[in-house]
Amino acid sequence: MTETPGDGVPAPVAPALTEVDPEQFFAVDMRVGRVLRCDEFPQARTPAYRLEIDFGTLGTRRCAARLVDHYRPADLVGTQVVAVVNFPPRQIGPVRSEVLVLGAYECGTSRVVMLRPDRECRLGDRIG
Repeated sequence: MTETPGDGVPAPVAPALTEVDPEQFFAVDMRVGRVLRCDEFPQARTPAYRLEIDFGTLGTRRCAARLVDHYRPADLVGTQVVAVVNFPPRQIGPVRSEVLVLGAYECGTSRVVMLRPDRECRLGDRIG
């Protein structure tokens, strides 16, 4: 199925990526967290924010996230997000990014729309 953008022309459907075994998918630990802090990250090569996210019993984690196209820091503080919590940390400039906040690339661009629960969840709830 294709979506029709504002001009009425159907958008192309992207081909599926390489198949993964369900065990591989379920090994990715995705959890709900709440953004406690969001700051500008001027040292990033690509515009990004530095986030501090509370995952309940899993603790607080930091990350760099490319969310600047649609969100201001004040929009993000207090909101719930979905993030991968079991990837190895990555050093992004002066920031040690400990989680990967999930989002969708908007209409084939690099602009990110966050994935987040549409109802309040407990911090640390697992996505499956």
